[in-house]
Amino acid sequence: MRHRHFRSYLAVGVLLLTTAGGCATLQQIAALRSVDFALDRVSDLRLAGIDLGRISSFDDLSIVDAGRLAMALSRNELPMDFRLHLLAENPAENTTDARLVQMDWTLLLQDRETLSGLMDSEVLLRPGEPADVPLTISLDLLEFVDGSAQDLLELALSIANQGGAPKEIALRATPTIQTGLGPMRYPQPITILSREVGP
Repeated sequence: MRHRHFRSYLAVGVLLLTTAGGCATLQQIAALRSVDFALDRVSDLRLAGIDLGRISSFDDLSIVDAGRLAMALSRNELPMDFRLHLLAENPAENTTDARLVQMDWTLLLQDRETLSGLMDSEVLLRPGEPADVPLTISLDLLEFVDGSAQDLLELALSIANQGGAPKEIALRATPTIQTGLGPMRYPQPITILSREVGP
């Protein structure tokens, strides 16, 4: 699968510390500053309960699948569930681990805000070892996008990089990193992910 990464580096201000653990804390903050986040992949994508892992176009839908899609649209809803995998990399030249303990996020499709959530599981970011940061996302696609059943299916396939016209997907996030003084929350949301998906 082809991926295009648009990297976003976290910028943090200088924190003046006078405690005994100040040097270690500054090292952790430096590690946070250098962590690089990029979109890796989308997995486990389902649209109206249809597993899209075996679908690459509207013509691939079975009669049962088409019925599920039509039933959902008749109720004026189209639930889409997937797992968005971020790749977080603490550069090898860093001398300390970074610990991502929480991240508020907002998903944007075509520059439009859709769903917000919270990732609250700890991810250890060792220097030079890329780590998977999975986000479980569930939304009603009809709340944010108009179109025919075929258009909406192609949008979902494009998000999964399985077909359809290219679409822009982005993630705005506020990471929290564990330091020697306790959790440090980034003061403002930043766009840590921006990518055009699709073939």
